[in-house]
Amino acid sequence: MKDLTKEQIAELKKKYGEIYQLEIEGKKCILHKPTRQVLSAATVTAGKDPIRFNEIILKNCWIQGDEDIQTNDDLFLGICPKLAEIIEVKEAEIKKL
Repeated sequence: MKDLTKEQIAELKKKYGEIYQLEIEGKKCILHKPTRQVLSAATVTAGKDPIRFNEIILKNCWIQGDEDIQTNDDLFLGICPKLAEIIEVKEAEIKKL
């Protein structure tokens, strides 16, 4: 996968919101932040099959990149820990009134 230009990055951000580039062993992919629906679908399987959780996130957030990341087990397993980082959860505050 070629590096994206600033213009291409701007277009992808306009279309998808937050985007991320992951790289492993010279292979790269671009993902967008998962939607609530994607997280819901992935979470349903998380307890039974944590690998499937990562597959769902990767497949549904994939914009472009080296397909080997999706098909090569070593590359896929290598990026799994990074997938959790794109799932940013904001912290809420609670006040008793």
